[in-house]
Amino acid sequence: MASVKQFQVTFDCAAPERVARFWCEVLGYVVPPPPEGFATWGDFDRALPPERQGSWFACIDPSGVGPRLFFQRVPEGKVVKNRLHLDVRVGTGLVGEERLAALEAECARLVALGAVRVRLLPADDDNESCLVMQDIEGNEFCLD
Repeated sequence: MASVKQFQVTFDCAAPERVARFWCEVLGYVVPPPPEGFATWGDFDRALPPERQGSWFACIDPSGVGPRLFFQRVPEGKVVKNRLHLDVRVGTGLVGEERLAALEAECARLVALGAVRVRLLPADDDNESCLVMQDIEGNEFCLD
């Protein structure tokens, strides 16, 4: 049986381009080039039927290692906790106060971009500390 080599993470959201550009800043991702025949993504979007304009946006890892992130507009708002979330690995290999300092520094950067700090989950016998956050549309993620 063949194994999956690549996958994409899809976000339901109200404002796909806005959320995609937020995650580009968080992860160092980039917006891929527009489709052939279009100078910009705006040109491509304006070529779509009005009901499809602004309905999706994507970003990619410039190194090609991480998954593509796809953002699609949905009519309903977020009403419950995510069943899946991203762990943004900023404290890997760090422990104690050094880890907390790295998490807090990244938290401050992301709050300036519009993220919301939810709570600190302190270290316990099994796990190091992490920060629970929300992106600009309220989707939970962790600084880990």
